[in-house]
Amino acid sequence: MIVLALVSAAIWIYLIVARGGFWRAADRDEPVVDVSPSQWPSVVAVVPARNEAEVIARAVTSLLGQDYPGHLRIVVVDDSSTDMTAVEALAAAQSTGRGTDLTIVPGTPLPAGWTGKLWALHQGIEAAGSTEPAYYWLSDADITYDPDTLRTMVMRATKDKFVAVSLMARLRCESLAEKMLIPAFIFFFQMLYPFRWVQRPESGTAAAAGGCILVARTALREIGGIGSIRGALIDDCALAARLKGHGGSIWLGLTSRAQSIRIYDHFDDIRRMVARSAYAQLRYSPLMLLGTVLGMAVVYVAPPAIALLGPAPASYVAAAVWIAMTLAYVPTLRFYASSWLWAPLLPIIALCYMAFTLDSAIQHALGRGGLWKGRVQASRSA
Repeated sequence: MIVLALVSAAIWIYLIVARGGFWRAADRDEPVVDVSPSQWPSVVAVVPARNEAEVIARAVTSLLGQDYPGHLRIVVVDDSSTDMTAVEALAAAQSTGRGTDLTIVPGTPLPAGWTGKLWALHQGIEAAGSTEPAYYWLSDADITYDPDTLRTMVMRATKDKFVAVSLMARLRCESLAEKMLIPAFIFFFQMLYPFRWVQRPESGTAAAAGGCILVARTALREIGGIGSIRGALIDDCALAARLKGHGGSIWLGLTSRAQSIRIYDHFDDIRRMVARSAYAQLRYSPLMLLGTVLGMAVVYVAPPAIALLGPAPASYVAAAVWIAMTLAYVPTLRFYASSWLWAPLLPIIALCYMAFTLDSAIQHALGRGGLWKGRVQASRSA
């Protein structure tokens, strides 16, 4: 038992000391020193929307409400919606007095080999292609923005020559399920993809947050467009990997300027969100699934179990690890204005995510992998 406690301790020492300081949650989109370009580049925001009537109006209104000095157009791709998504989007644009700046593209049937969101993005980019904007702003239909968001992203991109700037939108954190599970989702994502490493051109770590990505048109064209990642279920990180693989630099950080208005009132809502892509993250590998579950057990579950039930001196080591784990989680909780009392419960929260990951594999085996808005997007043979 002492060996297990020491292994867990060694892992947490590495995570805290040598994993890009991910746990500090310090990589944020602080105000950029005003380095306004002599001519503000043109931008087209592309919004894939499938049955998003409840949120699309707020998203479109916030996009058209940007205080951006350059030319901004919005393209909403109505991805075979069966609700009033297109009607709500148009009404929102007209209510702002900028109806002419919105184009609604009726989505065509999903071709084989494409995931739904990427096919919608492809159609939106094609529809905007004749204007040849300097940047595409890939934005989810459930994200709203502060008025200075685009201006800040463009200044960051032009100042430091980033081919992509991605903001990790602040997820809703109001219900019990959200308060318990959402901050941990961000904590785990930062652990997998330390933002500081993402921002380093020499690092092989590449990631983005798919809800908000500003990408240079020339860089997207050089990698072969959205079609080059057409089958990716975790499309944001796949796009980042392609861009960085072609020599591009990426900025990724936390933000309060972009807010997700997607509601996860119930634990099952979050389970479905995670299960949709967790097994894809593991490349549909049973061995990687087993390794992930065992790894999470050693990292998160073993320390409190040994601390509470094990003999000394293993229990002392495990208790110290549990305390370190708890303290490491606090900065992310603070970012979400969530109580620090959730921090000691991180092992239980990790158990929930282990269960969601196992469920993702089960859903894939049953032919329901990548299920989103009634559409299965991962084949059994993937």
